[in-house]
Amino acid sequence: MSTRGSSNARVEPEVSAPLFAALGDEIRLRLVSRVCDDGPMSITRLTVGSNVTRQAITKHLRVMKKAGLMRSTRHGRESVWQLDQQRLEDARRYLDLISRQWDSALGRLREFVED
Repeated sequence: MSTRGSSNARVEPEVSAPLFAALGDEIRLRLVSRVCDDGPMSITRLTVGSNVTRQAITKHLRVMKKAGLMRSTRHGRESVWQLDQQRLEDARRYLDLISRQWDSALGRLREFVED
């Protein structure tokens, strides 16, 4: 199953599954939300106000980096993490595709039941 989105990127399960797996954790979703709201952040800033250790935050960030959701750049002694907006767009496109498929299936079911 693939489709073309507005950015001409392919949306396929084998590409999208690691992204959704990375987003499928409460702590990682919170990290994504913080970076969306506040912009790029160091691990130190991401740890402030949470009950999560720096080591755990680092582990979660690496999972998201592997999925292409986050990337880091070095600023002095610290790594600053930022969101890859394109990967969020990929997730949105895939969810839109699934939504259209469900709408189509429900339409076919409605026609079948009404006939």
